[in-house]
Amino acid sequence: MKTQHLLISGAVGAACLNIIHESARHVIPHAPRVDVLGMRGLAASMRAVGQTPPPRDQLYWLTLLSDLISNALYYSLVGVGKPAHIWRRGVLLGAAGGLGAVFLPRPMGLGRQPNQSTPATQIMTFLWYFIGALVASAVAQAFASSSSE
Repeated sequence: MKTQHLLISGAVGAACLNIIHESARHVIPHAPRVDVLGMRGLAASMRAVGQTPPPRDQLYWLTLLSDLISNALYYSLVGVGKPAHIWRRGVLLGAAGGLGAVFLPRPMGLGRQPNQSTPATQIMTFLWYFIGALVASAVAQAFASSSSE
């Protein structure tokens, strides 16, 4: 698969994830707040290299941009390898991303996600990353199908 197809697939999956997250956090009680974890991580990274993090509103937008880029690169992996395995890679990457988002923040020193006390929050976190990977898989599959015609 062409590099630009990989990146487009990943970007669509990442955009889907962020649209779900940003929309839901305004209307669903106990919605996942991975944006808060991202801001903590970005601020800590900046401090580690001697930089002062920007004000919260700027930090939020920088975090959103970095999430889009990193998730797009991650989800682009669905198209690497044999086209017959795109969906399998999507399921595995989605599950790994979702489980990582649920279980890794505390060991990484980012603390607990706000609202994480409910199982529903953890389930939503997992499902949203999983959905993003499936969307990336669908786009990659469309590119792979159109290339083989």
